[in-house]
Amino acid sequence: MAEAADFPGTSPSPARRWLRRTAALLAGAPLLTGMLQLSAEPTAHAAAPSADAGAAADATGSNTVDVSLNKLTPTAPSDGDTVTVSGTVTNEGKQAVTGAEVGLRLGPVLNGRGQIDSAAKRTGYQAGADGTEVGGKYVKKFSKLAPGIRQDFSISVPVKALDLGADGVYQLGVSLTGRTAAQPWSQVLGFERTFLPWQSGAADTKTKTTYLWPLISTAHLTAETGSDEQQTPVFTDDDLAKELAPGGRLEQMLSLGSELDVTWVIDPDLLASVDAMTRNYRVQTADGKSTTAGKGQAVAKEWLNKLEQTVKDEKVVALPFADPDLASLAHNGKTVTGSLGQLKDATVSGALAVDSILHVKPQSDFAWPVDGALDPSIVDVSTSAGAHTVIARSDSLRERNALPYTPNAARPIGGGTTAVVADARLSTAFQGDMTGAESSTLAVQEFLAQSLMVTLQDPDKQRSIVVAPQRMPSASQAQAMAKALTTLSDDRWSQPQDLSAAAKAKPDPAATTQVPSASAYPAALRKQELPKSAFKSIQNTQNKLNRFQTILSEPDRVITPFGRAIDREMSTSWRGRAAEAATFRQGVESYLTTLIDQVALIKKSDAKLSGRSATIPVTVQNNLVQGVDHMVLRLTSENPTRLKIGDRAYYEQPVKVAGGHAQSVKFTTTANANGPVPVYAQLYTEDGQPYGEAVRFDVNVTEITLTVMLVIAGGVLLLVLAGFRMYTQRKRAARQQAEESPEDGPDGESGTESGEDDPEQPSDPTPDTAPESTDPSDTGERVDR
Repeated sequence: MAEAADFPGTSPSPARRWLRRTAALLAGAPLLTGMLQLSAEPTAHAAAPSADAGAAADATGSNTVDVSLNKLTPTAPSDGDTVTVSGTVTNEGKQAVTGAEVGLRLGPVLNGRGQIDSAAKRTGYQAGADGTEVGGKYVKKFSKLAPGIRQDFSISVPVKALDLGADGVYQLGVSLTGRTAAQPWSQVLGFERTFLPWQSGAADTKTKTTYLWPLISTAHLTAETGSDEQQTPVFTDDDLAKELAPGGRLEQMLSLGSELDVTWVIDPDLLASVDAMTRNYRVQTADGKSTTAGKGQAVAKEWLNKLEQTVKDEKVVALPFADPDLASLAHNGKTVTGSLGQLKDATVSGALAVDSILHVKPQSDFAWPVDGALDPSIVDVSTSAGAHTVIARSDSLRERNALPYTPNAARPIGGGTTAVVADARLSTAFQGDMTGAESSTLAVQEFLAQSLMVTLQDPDKQRSIVVAPQRMPSASQAQAMAKALTTLSDDRWSQPQDLSAAAKAKPDPAATTQVPSASAYPAALRKQELPKSAFKSIQNTQNKLNRFQTILSEPDRVITPFGRAIDREMSTSWRGRAAEAATFRQGVESYLTTLIDQVALIKKSDAKLSGRSATIPVTVQNNLVQGVDHMVLRLTSENPTRLKIGDRAYYEQPVKVAGGHAQSVKFTTTANANGPVPVYAQLYTEDGQPYGEAVRFDVNVTEITLTVMLVIAGGVLLLVLAGFRMYTQRKRAARQQAEESPEDGPDGESGTESGEDDPEQPSDPTPDTAPESTDPSDTGERVDR
């Protein structure tokens, strides 16, 4: 029978095992004769596992007690160090564990990265694979572990007591050995394993390691701004302030990263948002109908100032503004007109933002697809915006030549483009939940083990590798990353290198350079992409913005906030948040539509036109803060045979309205026949694009009435009578003058007395009214609201 003594570290001599098995056989003979009676009695011997089932029993029985390894120092020991392992043990069974003892088990040195992977996946204790116990005084004993009770332990072992051999990665296990009432023999009831990277001195050839340190967040800033001169920004929430505050995610990323030799990869949208927070800003309420004052100015200023000082002399990579989802754009958006141009604009805007806010000249020719997953279309889209280097990952650009070592990260993939292939194992080491001390400790040790194994694969061949972690590490993940990198910074087997140097490293001729096909792109990532409808919506908003800005006297007041908001609609951060992405897009377009509608024609009632000509006023209202210009107002007659605008079917006049004002524009009309005529007023941009809704009203041309005709006839009759009277008076005066005149005198003068005035002659009567002017009224008239 296989007792607990078979386990390494507790096994007796072969002679003792033979004696125990013989005794068991002798005791079995009388038991067979009384099997019926004894079958109802519990026996401890019947519960003991057989030799063949020993390994299986070990694997299941070692889960009775949970062993948590919460701390291991130093993470990579050197000669003369003392290794300290701390943690807790918790009895998760229903029976008490007696004679409990926590000890360390050192396994054999591992060969290759694959063996590290296999060991990390194993659960429970496996005899023969999990090493022998480091016995003696390096144990922690508990007389009893009650069910559900947790006990702390800490074991310190000098490195020399571990008897480590050659440099390499060793498996280090923590086991709890004890007994239960059901199984009253000593056995492993709990087990946890990790890795101990061991290198007695500095390596002759160190691996050059590039670690990307991303400063990226989700979209927080909206397109909405205040109507004041400062254009007070409006945020969707104040969560960014929490990330910047002490202990927050971004505060931890900055504080920890400032002590490390890393390459900073920054989303310019984050910088623009934090910069906006350093001044007065507003935050939308939960219902989105109002805003409140933001309160994160102090933490925003402190964080931004510290970042500026930290990266002053460091390498900074600027992503395109808002970190657009390159894979979504390649698979669903590139056929939508304008989408690739949007990416180009985001790249240029991103570099300018980093330069203006941090006062450093960033590198903007790197593209970083989600999880480093590539296919030909993603490469094409990435390079279309000016990128020369694409950050990939080794689980996408897989090695096909079964290399016995990890090749350099840089690979030429054609067309003058370089792929920097990040190591998948190292890049994903801290993606899990790192809030627990155990998960963080295990992740750090596995990362260091994989890193050392890269160097040991070919100690004489220096490699250049890149680590590209998740885009938005949590605070706990950042802490684990920093702990691992602090160990590497000791120049044991690795030395830091920036991303630009890694991209320029000499490619390994045996490394794969073939970009995976579209069918090889991970289905799980494809499901998270922005759909084509999203890019159509984005382009529709962009088209509206293009038309709107042409009429504004200060277009930059809308181009900047809306342009950057449209960039945010393409952000990688929307992956897995389809509903939130749709809400954000709708909010941007809705607010833009609200602004566009602030410039409109005022509704007009039907008009009556009595007579042949008249003027028709149409009013343009501008409720924007700024003025509008470069517009024309067109008035169109639906029946020019009856009613002409000017001298044709329609007439246009330029429109310029100050902010917060209205202006009436007057049009001259000519009627040729009676009856109602539909008339349409429509605003247009200078390039002939309709702006806003048209206003329709009817102009009713009425006939000349009988009363009007009688008035006119009476007036004519009075004029005729007045003329006849004037005529008769003149005739009578002339006749009287002829009769009263004497004969001519000797001097030939007339008989009229010298100096006598001629009788007064009546003048033409002055008209009652001035003639009607047919000139158009002043179109520059302006009416305040």
